Amino acid sequence: MERVNSILQHPTYIECLEKIRGYEEERIFCGHDMTHFLDVARLAYLFSLEEGLKIEKEWIYAAGLLHDIGRHVQYRDKTPHQKASVPIADAILADCGFEPEERRSILTAIVRHRDSTVQGEKNLAGIIYRADKMSRSCFGCQAEAQCDWSPEKKNLILKY
Repeated sequence: MERVNSILQHPTYIECLEKIRGYEEERIFCGHDMTHFLDVARLAYLFSLEEGLKIEKEWIYAAGLLHDIGRHVQYRDKTPHQKASVPIADAILADCGFEPEERRSILTAIVRHRDSTVQGEKNLAGIIYRADKMSRSCFGCQAEAQCDWSPEKKNLILKY
């Protein structure tokens, strides 16, 4: 996991986390912080193991840590964060030693992590999508009643 640890230490990654933290300082709903990023990575890794997908652990963790890294751009100028995250993630991944083929797979998962058509796919994009949705603990959220997610979308019971 050396390359994944390099992501955590990357100056651009740290800078983006700080910007996101600033924009979300007063946010009462789910945040886009290290807890969320690690929850997504860990859930996606479990899905990969349970489903026998044999997806590289580093790819899963890289996608989990980077899938929302462009969120501050969305706050700033309304660019969808899944799109804003791609160039930021690509540069970080390259600096951390990920090869072009690896980056393509990880970036595809990042750009598609809000695309419900991947939900049933047995690949990196599919498990990142599902993990992102499953990572939210709506059943314990103090702001659940004010949340605009539909009851069907909210995680009000443990599914796994």
